[in-house]
Amino acid sequence: MSHVAYELATQPESWERAAELAPAHRAVLPRPGERTAIVGCGTSYYMAQAAAALREEAGQGETDAFPASEFPRHRRYDRVVALTRSGTTTEVLDLLSGLREAGIPATAVVGDPATPVTTLANELVVLDFADERSVVQTRFATTALTLLRAHVGAHTPAVVADARAALAEPLPAGLEARGQFTFLGRGWSVGLAHEAALKMREASLSWAEAYPAMEYRHGPVSVTGPGSVTWSLGGTPAGIAEQVLGTGAEWVDGTLDPLAELVRVHRLAVAVAGVRQLDPDAPRNLTRSVILTSGEEAVR
Repeated sequence: MSHVAYELATQPESWERAAELAPAHRAVLPRPGERTAIVGCGTSYYMAQAAAALREEAGQGETDAFPASEFPRHRRYDRVVALTRSGTTTEVLDLLSGLREAGIPATAVVGDPATPVTTLANELVVLDFADERSVVQTRFATTALTLLRAHVGAHTPAVVADARAALAEPLPAGLEARGQFTFLGRGWSVGLAHEAALKMREASLSWAEAYPAMEYRHGPVSVTGPGSVTWSLGGTPAGIAEQVLGTGAEWVDGTLDPLAELVRVHRLAVAVAGVRQLDPDAPRNLTRSVILTSGEEAVR
């Protein structure tokens, strides 16, 4: 079994632990009313998007999400939350250093505490039980999101039950042979749709895209047709399923909690990698953390 296959299969247990830990970290996570930004890189950025939308939906306060490299340093926030599995990514460390100089409180949610992030963040939430050996993130990302979801009261045991169902139920037949994948989301699940597409690209080198569900009609549907799949994570606007089926594409209407639907996509990414004889633990051109030195990109 690949590292990524093992890690995606252990997500339900990690989510349970994160939800149990959330109350103990209440003081270092955004408080109701705080103007908050959540940042990350790659997968962590998409989790930040989902977490920001969940916090606003819960009425907890204005919340923005940014890639760490694009954080608007002219804006003032009461708190910044950085999601960083490795704790070594250059853009995150650079941003945290700047926030410390500016006196803006920053909390890092990290998988490995023995990293430079510990000296730059004001506060830490360590999810070392969800850390991963794989390059492709699954377990840490969804566990960090679960922590933030539980923190705003948007997590229930039903989410974990849906995750277990996502691991146990067979995938829709024939998806592994498809050549193009589009994922749709609404509200907080837009970030999950972007993450679903990223997983398909990283693990299986698939052509994969993601859009807010209503935006899909405004151009992207033009590339849908026989041989492609459109998968909805979250509520489906009326008429989209019929439009997709009319193109000859496969339609997957996600009926589980959107985060559990992402687990199904994780499984699909690994399955497609297997069909294409790819190693999901060694994705092309990627490694676990991006570190920039002397203007050039070094990775580890």
